[in-house]
Amino acid sequence: MSLSESTAAKLERLKSAFAERGRVLTALSGGVDSTLCHKIAHDVLGFGNAMAVTAKSETLTQREFEEICALATAQGWNHRVIEYSELEIPNYASNPINRCYFCKHELYGRLTELARELGCTCVVEGTNYDDRGDYRPGMKAASEIGTFAPLLICELTKSEIRELAAEFGLPNWAKPSGACLSSRFPYGTQITREGLDRVAAAEEYLKGLGFAQVRVRHHDKLARIEVMPGDIARFADSELYEGVTTYLKSLGFSYVTLDLQGYRTGSMNEVLARSR
Repeated sequence: MSLSESTAAKLERLKSAFAERGRVLTALSGGVDSTLCHKIAHDVLGFGNAMAVTAKSETLTQREFEEICALATAQGWNHRVIEYSELEIPNYASNPINRCYFCKHELYGRLTELARELGCTCVVEGTNYDDRGDYRPGMKAASEIGTFAPLLICELTKSEIRELAAEFGLPNWAKPSGACLSSRFPYGTQITREGLDRVAAAEEYLKGLGFAQVRVRHHDKLARIEVMPGDIARFADSELYEGVTTYLKSLGFSYVTLDLQGYRTGSMNEVLARSR
């Protein structure tokens, strides 16, 4: 392996952490973090002792779901799917600032029950060492339920995770960071199936134009587009911005705007920082 000395040492810690668990269930979201977790679990513990479970709901696009299933199949993993409605979780659809707490509490609660049925010692989730900085109420739910976050425990950063994923040949090693579709709605705005579908369609359209990292924030009738700063200049092309505007308006938006700060994680949390 051509890993840095620090990353190689953390990889050994990660392997040992899984070996100590014996039999695990990984919450597989399709991102590089949970993918690496299950790759190590599978390699260390074997097919029969490493289960991966994906939760399918309204906030996961069909494309993302199919990509997760295809990845698990290609890797030869022990993978299963559970399905339920996140919009029916109490206190979720009203979109309070701690929405993620209710989402993760429901998810990890369901997975903990399944893990118990399957004889697993824990539920593995992909929180990493860099996740400590942003506002993440889902981490509180994970702590209360008692999930296992090996990337956090072994102090693996996002760049180190990508380094390992690339070394193992995982196809999503460079996949842009993702977040559930509900993160596109300002806190306090009701989340609906129609709104989620509108955001998913808008982002799929923009990705089809070559924008690798994109968010369409749903402000009622206004769509606020975030792309990487280096891609903002592309909107000077009248054919592109007119096409984007026409398509997003066809989805039900009345106004289409471009955020000049560009894409950044947790942009909906900026209002929380200003109010403190």
